[in-house]
Amino acid sequence: MSMDDSVSSTEEILPPTIQKLMKGYNKYLRPLFGNGPVTVGMSLDIASIDTISEINMDYTATIFLRQRWTDERLCFDGNKSLSLDGRLAELLWVPDTFIVDSKKSFLHDITVENRLIRIFPNGTVLYALRITTTVACSMDLTKYPMDRQTCTLQLESWGYNVKDVVFYWTRGNQSVSGLDHLQLAQYTLEDHYTSESEAVYETGNYPKLIFHFKLKRSILYFILETYVPSSALVVLSWVSFWISQSSVPARICIGVTTVLTMTTLMMGARTSLPNANCFIKAIDVYLGICFSFIFGALIEYAVAHFCTLHQPNAANAYMYGQEMQEREDEMNGIVTSIGSHTLRVRKREEMLSRMGSASNPTPSESKEEINSSQPQTRCTKCMSTARQIVRCLNCCKVKNPHYIDNYSRLTFPLSFIMINLLYWTYYLYF
Repeated sequence: MSMDDSVSSTEEILPPTIQKLMKGYNKYLRPLFGNGPVTVGMSLDIASIDTISEINMDYTATIFLRQRWTDERLCFDGNKSLSLDGRLAELLWVPDTFIVDSKKSFLHDITVENRLIRIFPNGTVLYALRITTTVACSMDLTKYPMDRQTCTLQLESWGYNVKDVVFYWTRGNQSVSGLDHLQLAQYTLEDHYTSESEAVYETGNYPKLIFHFKLKRSILYFILETYVPSSALVVLSWVSFWISQSSVPARICIGVTTVLTMTTLMMGARTSLPNANCFIKAIDVYLGICFSFIFGALIEYAVAHFCTLHQPNAANAYMYGQEMQEREDEMNGIVTSIGSHTLRVRKREEMLSRMGSASNPTPSESKEEINSSQPQTRCTKCMSTARQIVRCLNCCKVKNPHYIDNYSRLTFPLSFIMINLLYWTYYLYF
């Protein structure tokens, strides 16, 4: 049986009013064909936003799409509208509306196709659909999980350009309803608005309606799931600063355990995010900071233990400090004695120069005395330089390795607090 025969058989079982409307009706021609564009008003009712995926960068929503237009061929006498079975939409002209960024969509058909056709006496047609669609949403995850995302739902005409069909929102920003009752898992709806535009393609300009909605991620879940455990691991790594340096197994165990636990936490935080991305997220920065502090605490003990092993008389660092002080005093005494001897030599030279006319010393004796004083002066300069070098080396050495732990108990917490203040200030307010 041909298509025309099926249409004719369908029209025969329609009520007389509908048969009169369908008589001579051509669904393949739009209203006002050849007499200007037909205006189609649209409104949305958001039933639910099921999932928002950062991995696929899309969201899935169930919507009620309502379209209104006037078809003068469907005018009839009366003051009541006619509600028809949705399957009769195949007999009428309907707009070829599609969702631009949709990855997959389907029309609900339980128990029948969820479509509504209502015709008013003046020829106005109301066409409603219940659709579930997955729409792409480009996301900027640089500040994740303190990010805000703006997603859109764009409606366009597939084949009719702006000369044939004009889209408009029936009630402006109030054309989209149902958002006040939405409960999202990780987001809160901050704002939403509508706009009208035109899509420019090679084949022409097509009408476009855009629904924008802004989402703010709820950070409480991430604070409890990631930020608090990672901060607790950093504090746990500081416990080793209060453990004796001789307790090697205890301190190594704490350091290695915290490093491995932090590594596992970092891997778990990335499971719900895109594997291939070219930007560093806020949560990656914080986990990197925590890992650096934990690894730094482990390196701190390695340095302190190394200094202890290479420190002479390590069992008693205080005695070593006293010994170094005695050596320095001894060196100062040597330099002082050499300096006093040089001073006596200079005085002797002055006396010889004054008595030169009376005693008439031989040239060989004077030359021998001068030559003996020159090596002593060079020796004094060398000893002074050596003393300065020794002092510089002593400044670089850790006289007491236990001081490293004492400094770390203060510097690590203060540094972590300052970095946290900078981190939260930047990502929350900039």
